[in-house]
Amino acid sequence: MEAGRKVRIGVIGIGARAQGLIETLSGMDFVEIGAICDRIPERMQEGLAVIRKTRDYPVALYEDYHELLKMPDIEGVIIATSWNEHISIAIASMKAGKYTAFEVGGASSIAQCWKLVETYEETGTPCMMLENCCYGRYELAVLNMIRQGLFGEIVHCDGGYRHDLSAIPRGLLKNHQRSFHHMKRNAELYPTHEIGPIAKYLNINRGNRFLTLTSMASKSRGLTLRAEELLKDQDVDWHPFALGDIVTTLIKCAGGETVAITHDTSLPRPYSRANQVQGTNGIWSEEHMGIHIKGRSPEEKWESIDEYLKEYEHPIWKEFLNDGVTGGHGGMDYLVLRAFIYCIQNRIETPINVYDAATWMAVTCLSEDSIAMGSMPVAFPDFTNGKWVCPDPMPKGPFSLDD
Repeated sequence: MEAGRKVRIGVIGIGARAQGLIETLSGMDFVEIGAICDRIPERMQEGLAVIRKTRDYPVALYEDYHELLKMPDIEGVIIATSWNEHISIAIASMKAGKYTAFEVGGASSIAQCWKLVETYEETGTPCMMLENCCYGRYELAVLNMIRQGLFGEIVHCDGGYRHDLSAIPRGLLKNHQRSFHHMKRNAELYPTHEIGPIAKYLNINRGNRFLTLTSMASKSRGLTLRAEELLKDQDVDWHPFALGDIVTTLIKCAGGETVAITHDTSLPRPYSRANQVQGTNGIWSEEHMGIHIKGRSPEEKWESIDEYLKEYEHPIWKEFLNDGVTGGHGGMDYLVLRAFIYCIQNRIETPINVYDAATWMAVTCLSEDSIAMGSMPVAFPDFTNGKWVCPDPMPKGPFSLDD
């Protein structure tokens, strides 16, 4: 992949996640981080120290992101603040004419999702969610298999965020916003790692859309028990956690497909995104790391997905493996950031656009409403206002998720 012209960007919110992104960006010779911003000066110094490990150029430091957005030479902005700030800062960034990217997390209201979309339509400034799992090696290979018809017609998809986050209560000691969401909200809090790739599998907003959503939450025990252990001698105001230990969400699509996703972060377990695709001709399961194709696989037996990579490796990963995999989360961080930078360099729409971002983030507040109403179905907003029926073609390019 050719490097392309140099791009100057700004980073807003310099916590641990942002520092990882800064480290990855600093490995791209065609990117300069011209400014960083955080309300805590010590964090800015930590971010600056990460840049200085490999690069030496002027970096402006701001405590107010509005000042960063005034910089005329900053073309793109990456937002890695706490969840509640993502959309409001993204709106300000689009209004400032900056290519905008923000880290993952669910929304708090449908109204803010609509505001995000409306701002994009008013300004025409691209806005991308940095959902790195869309660029996972297996997710992209499965996407390639689907596009080539290996599974036949897709009928159902599964996914999940299954991750032991039992240390979440400790975040209350440092006022980490994520911990307060877990304590006060009962919802599918972190849907995008699974719903992002699934939306690409099912062409959501591009000829298909989510119609209705239903969520159910189990009792809440795991985090409250853990908080009693971690916080018993600490001076911190907390109450039993509202979040159900297992939150299950079902979505019906206009094309007739169904989707099931699971939020499972409160109980002991190994990590998994539980990706699964079922079609009329076969199935892929991350839990089994296996695939079964009618007429090709041994009867009622799984085959290794790795055997199919020889034939179905996605072109993005073919080139990535050839060039040398780098960046966090097995290279996914590099690819999603590189995709964003490529779009800035070529002044094109991002492969994960504002309609995708609004749709995926909306799962959180819709699930919260459904659970609160006894698992009643809720209608899924159409953020495209009908454009999903005959969508505009997405730009072609080396990081496209639609070709």
